[in-house]
Parts: sequence; structure tokens; C-alpha cells
Amino acid sequence: MITGNLLWVLAGAILLGIAAGLNGTFAFLQKQSLVGDAAAHAALPGIAIAYLILQQKDLPILMLGAAITSAIAVYTIQWIVSQSKLKADAAIGLVLSVFFGIGIVLITLVNQSGAGNQSGLNDFIFGKAATMAKSDLIWLSGSAMLIIFMCLLFFKEWKLMIFDPVFAKGIGLPVERLRILLTALTVLTIVTGIQAVGVILMAAMLIIPAAAARFWSSHLGIILVTSAFFGALSGALGTLISSLRTGLSTGPIIVLSASFLFLISYFFAPTRGLLSKSRKKKAFKQPSIAREAMEHE
Repeated sequence: MITGNLLWVLAGAILLGIAAGLNGTFAFLQKQSLVGDAAAHAALPGIAIAYLILQQKDLPILMLGAAITSAIAVYTIQWIVSQSKLKADAAIGLVLSVFFGIGIVLITLVNQSGAGNQSGLNDFIFGKAATMAKSDLIWLSGSAMLIIFMCLLFFKEWKLMIFDPVFAKGIGLPVERLRILLTALTVLTIVTGIQAVGVILMAAMLIIPAAAARFWSSHLGIILVTSAFFGALSGALGTLISSLRTGLSTGPIIVLSASFLFLISYFFAPTRGLLSKSRKKKAFKQPSIAREAMEHE
């Protein structure tokens, strides 16, 4: 039986899944998914610093701290790539490790302080949606709906920016500003979901639904709808499964649900799935084998 609080958690997880699926698709197609991973890990020190300053778990302030350090991490990656010979993957790995290490140290300091062990900041590492208060879930849902609205509002502009940036510049679109806006929205998506899914796993919610949706179509509109559906279904399944047994963290179950949907897509997608490709290869080889047999005769 679905209780009132579980219904709120379920609605929040579904909205978060839709938001992550939509925003994650743009990030995935722009090859910025791992930047989202670094931003997610970089949110932890911002949360800890905000708590150390205020000495209370005020979610909007904690999320503001998370957004600031996540944004700093993203722009640090871009600065390292532009100002050095390091490739993007090396810069992402460096920034992710440093920020996450700082976050763990600060969380440890918080836990060792007076009432720090009661702060609940450890829940931000792996997420714990089931323990979120109704006010937190309202904030999460409102933020997720804003992300969904922005993704739909700038659909055409981001589509041009990703697939034909030269043409986008030619018709007067502010391509750099659109990139900054997309990056900012990615940070907001991560900040929105870290209490439910956790800083370690939030990047998976940006990557997995979009990657799974890519197997089903080459049309951006269909990919976006499919990714949003996979994100919503992952959120719903993860919430319902974790509610069946006390002690199961919602975040990991949501990510495992998304991974299951990815495996289904990888094997069974009608045109790009592994089984479909195998059938096409066999159908292509059979006429060749028949022709070779006729030639030998």
C-alpha cells in the first residue's frame, strides 16, 4: 500500500528522472556526460561548507553551496583544458578526485563536531529519498519542473548548437551563452537530485537514460521522450522497490533500475540493439554464402 509520504517520494523521483533524462540527453549528445560526473562529486564540499557556516541542515542553503562548488569544478575543467596540454578526460579525473576528496574530509570534520553526527550529511553521498521531508520533496519537484520547462523551451536552440554550431552562429544564435546555460542547467539537475540519489550516483541518472534511449532512435525528439520515460520509470521502480524493505537506499536502486533498462535497450532495441544487428549480419552473409556455393558448383 502506498502511503502519503511514499507518494510524495514517488512523484519527486519520477519528476527527477524526467528532468535528468531530458537534460542528460543534451549533455550526452554534446559529449559532456563525464563533466556532469565531476560536477556531481564536486557538490559534496559545497554541502559541507554550507553546513559548517550555518550549523544547520537548511536544504536551499546546502543546495546553493553544492551549486557553487559544482560550477567552480566545471569551469575549472574548462580552464585546465584551455590553458594546458591536458586532455578533457585527465582534467575531469583530476578535478573530480580533488573536489570529492575535499568533500569527504569536510564531511568527516562535520561528523566529528558536536551535533555533526546527527546532521544527516552522509545521506548526500549515496542518497536517501525515503527520509526526505515533505518540504524537501516540494523543493525537489519544483526544481525538476523548472529543468523540464527549460529543456523544452530551448529545444530548438540546443538542437542547432549541438548538431550544427556553425549554422547556429550564422543565423545569430548566441552559441556560447547557450552552452553556458546548458552547463548551468546540468549543475542544477545534479544539485536537485543529490539528496535523493547521492553525489556518487547522480551522474548515472544523467548518462544511463540518455545512453539507453540512443539505441531506440536517431531522431532527437524521440530520444528525448524515450530518455525522459526511462528516467521516470527508473525513479518509480527504484522508489517502489526500496520501499519494500527497510534500510535499502533509494538512490542505488534507482540507478540499478536504469541499468536494467539500458541492458534491455542494448540487447533488444529494434534497429540498434545487439540482437537486431546480429540478425542483419546473418541476413547479409547468407546471400554471399549462396553465391560462393553456386560459383564452386
